[in-house]
Amino acid sequence: MSFNILLLQIVFFSCLFSLLRSPRLPRGWLIVSSVILIILVVAYVVVPDRAGWISGGFWALFVATPLIGFARVNRLFYQERYRQARKLASRLRWLHPADGWLEYPDVLLGLELAQQDQLEAAKQVFQRHSRVTNSTGRIATAFLYRMGAQWDELLTWIRCNWSEEKIFRDSTIALHYLRALGETGEVNELVRSLALFEQQFEKSSDAITLNVARLLVLAFCGQSQLVQQLLTGPLKIYSPEMRQFWLATADWAAGYERSSREALLTLQQHCDPSMYNAITWRLSHSLIPLQQLTAESRDTLTQLTQTIRQEARYGGRANGTSSKPYVTYGLIGLNSLIFALEMWWGGSENLATLYRMGALVPENLPSDWWRLISALFLHYGAVHLLANMIALLAIGGFVEATLGHFKFLLVYFFSGIGSMLAIAALAMLTQVSDLLAVGASGAIMGLLGVMAAILLKGWRQEKARIAARRLRLVLLIVVLQVVFDVFTPQVSLVGHASGLILGFFAGSCLFQVSPGDRVVESGTPLH
Repeated sequence: MSFNILLLQIVFFSCLFSLLRSPRLPRGWLIVSSVILIILVVAYVVVPDRAGWISGGFWALFVATPLIGFARVNRLFYQERYRQARKLASRLRWLHPADGWLEYPDVLLGLELAQQDQLEAAKQVFQRHSRVTNSTGRIATAFLYRMGAQWDELLTWIRCNWSEEKIFRDSTIALHYLRALGETGEVNELVRSLALFEQQFEKSSDAITLNVARLLVLAFCGQSQLVQQLLTGPLKIYSPEMRQFWLATADWAAGYERSSREALLTLQQHCDPSMYNAITWRLSHSLIPLQQLTAESRDTLTQLTQTIRQEARYGGRANGTSSKPYVTYGLIGLNSLIFALEMWWGGSENLATLYRMGALVPENLPSDWWRLISALFLHYGAVHLLANMIALLAIGGFVEATLGHFKFLLVYFFSGIGSMLAIAALAMLTQVSDLLAVGASGAIMGLLGVMAAILLKGWRQEKARIAARRLRLVLLIVVLQVVFDVFTPQVSLVGHASGLILGFFAGSCLFQVSPGDRVVESGTPLH
């Protein structure tokens, strides 16, 4: 498979998925995806041998670069590094001057000025934008209220301008609304509103925003342990000052007012003006005691606790564990090293070189049994290696973190060797004598099968919504892989399918849900 074909597939499926997610995506991204799809089709008709490079260039410039860049801007924002965020956003906005990004650097400028104790200049920036009714105007107005810790005024402004349904269509307004509810003592309403927020944003790819909303609820409800879990997990990007503030808030709500007050007073001595005002408000306003939570609010908190723990287990390595997937990194390094040796000893597409280095030749079995292992580390061309290593990096971390290093290696080689045996068996049955098989694809598909088994058990036995959502994604990947295998020469459908099945079997045996995590009630439907 050439780079041109690989780029065609990446661009096509990326833009297609964007269009399928149209109800949840801003209009600007839908327009960009549609235009690039048109460019892809026209280029494929006119110059098919270069269509991937042409459409891939547009996709890299107007989709990949802005998305990666804006993710970096958001990360800098949550770290309160407003100056760096503004500079980066100022450059990126010209690649995507829609959806409020053209004016967003001005909002970051206001936050930067406020951080530097230039409050009047910051207010002028926010007031200039607050006069308009677009998303930038709404954000500027919300920050203007937040900067002065004017939570009552913020709550009144939001309620006067939006219905409850519209509040939760805008993540920035929704988060400010939740914060204002907690700050003004409407904690039961805060807990109830979280369900509305999750309905709108749970399926989005913005896990940080969703977890910020959960942090607000947990902090104002005194759930210190879960707040700590969020701040050391999905929200570890927060600045140390912000983490201290929310931990002290949670402890205060839990009843530890004296120690929390001391922590806030210490923090107030070296924080920016915006946080200074927030701490001043906190010190002068009592938080609602836990005893005033309704039974419905307590049930919601119990469910939220379970959801956070399930997301730590099934939401991916970044959400659940701080351990690094060293075995995954080691396999990627070993495959890359052996590929370099292929190039040194004659070329990765030289069949004689591949044979000498251990490619699988079915007719040489069982005497050359060692080829069942060596073939897993050989690849035919750079595209083959690149695609497999990206997949291994994407899947391996989750499986290794869930099963552990030893079991991960066990299922990797079990699936890989088993897939090579399946290829050899089919070749012998069909009397194909000139077959040469290489690649880690069978082992990697085995890891995908393990992942499916883990998520299936999480959905069926724990009723984990995150497991159900990720299982649907895995099934979609399997379907796309089958379609790709059918229409792509030199790709083994048998090797991939057998590796997937063996991995699913191994995962079902090796992964067990602990009895304490099982849920009796009916779970989330998989549809």
